[in-house]
Amino acid sequence: MTLVIRKPDVTDAERIAEICSTGWRQTVEGKLSSTLQQQTVNYWYNAKKVTQDIKKGSYTYVAEVDGTVTGVIGGGMNGKKRAEVYVFYIDEKYRYHGIGKSLLHKLTGHQQRKGAVEQWVSVQENNRLGLPFYKARGFIQQSVKETKSASGEVQVSLRMRREI
Repeated sequence: MTLVIRKPDVTDAERIAEICSTGWRQTVEGKLSSTLQQQTVNYWYNAKKVTQDIKKGSYTYVAEVDGTVTGVIGGGMNGKKRAEVYVFYIDEKYRYHGIGKSLLHKLTGHQQRKGAVEQWVSVQENNRLGLPFYKARGFIQQSVKETKSASGEVQVSLRMRREI
């Protein structure tokens, strides 16, 4: 297995959309209606939107294994010393091989070079994959954020932080 972490290209948009939509659905399964899930995926994870977001820099790195994009991470700065992880998904067929660790490490280094000393992330409440991953890397829950959809459904995210 040859792992390469690189900047995404617009030619990666379809694959990124597929990884993100599948991963996001897995995190909200049983928590949000299928209608809201479809609306969210249609908005955020369609190839046109992902292409625009790649061009804007919202997707910072992709992981590629033997020529196949297997994961994606995106983040930015929310202040002079405060960084955020915006999006982070690994194709389920490639989980537990160190790809997530490699992507987070690459993003963290990038953010540190920009001056970040702390890193934040929002994680879906009861996310059985994300929460243990982030906790193992030193993230500590700071608060709970509830977001109400237009249809009245509530998505609960945990705001987590670590020093970097």
